[in-house]
Amino acid sequence: MSDVVTVSPQETRVEPVKASSPSWFIARINAVSRIIGALLLCIPMFISLDVVSASTALGIEFVLLWIGGVAPWTVCRKTWPVWIAAAGSFISVFLYGRTSGEILWRGGWIVISEGSINLAIATAIRVAAIAVPGVILALGLDPTDLADGLVEILHFSPRFVYGGLAGLRMFTLLQEDWRALGLSQRSRGLGDGNAIARALSQAFGLLVLSIRRATKLATAMEARGFGSGAPRSQARISRLKPIDWIFYVICLAVPLASIGVASAPGIGTSPFRVSERRQTGTVPFRVSERRQISTVPFKVSERLMMPPLAGGCRRSRLGWFQPRPPSVSRLT
Repeated sequence: MSDVVTVSPQETRVEPVKASSPSWFIARINAVSRIIGALLLCIPMFISLDVVSASTALGIEFVLLWIGGVAPWTVCRKTWPVWIAAAGSFISVFLYGRTSGEILWRGGWIVISEGSINLAIATAIRVAAIAVPGVILALGLDPTDLADGLVEILHFSPRFVYGGLAGLRMFTLLQEDWRALGLSQRSRGLGDGNAIARALSQAFGLLVLSIRRATKLATAMEARGFGSGAPRSQARISRLKPIDWIFYVICLAVPLASIGVASAPGIGTSPFRVSERRQTGTVPFRVSERRQISTVPFKVSERLMMPPLAGGCRRSRLGWFQPRPPSVSRLT
């Protein structure tokens, strides 16, 4: 009695939804949609730098993730490297950021002012608002689903996509290969010498082994038709569903809402407007009022002017000045 294997048609293949994310909503989204959604969330945040927009975006993201099944404590626990990076950016901008406003403390290269404190807070919150959703969307992402989506939805070249997927799969074998090479050296009596020389020799052996394996993989892929111009069929169909389009709308609404709240009158300053405190002292010709020098070029006090020299230029205590146009009158 022979066993009968029933194969479902390609277009009607039904696969159970894998728990590829801590959120039930994100687990049902296409792998390519996760990458696109992360870009839609992050790119608008790069053009704004203020506390209001970044705080609004971060708060909305936490609320949406909570609705999607990820508690705030779980978000903080799974994204702990992001908070370390945010703290590092806060400290660096706090100590060495652009000085503006009232100076609170000065010591050598370190200058702490009101502007540097505000800028440090805005930078740290913006780092968290950009990185937290990206990390949550990347958790549990299946490389095979991502490769299928890149080929079928974005129409990338199958040769490079599946070659990268195969290389990623073999990257997990490096640890086992490293252990095998170490045991092989010890069996030959080469494991008791200098640790640095042993590590370099073992790393070179791992490199040679990886190149050989990559060559065999490339030959096998060429034998199976990868890289040819013939159309290929897919074992798994990757399509965009209505939930993916809903996800796109949400990802666009979050940064737009945060920027809109920051730009609203009475709530916060515009994220695209530079503070008036940072606009002072930037005129290149501005000098002390004690010298009676105007900020307009070619207008110099007569008390500082000396007789004209060769070439039609005049020299003052501040340097060389070109002759004034006839239409510009001297200061009295």
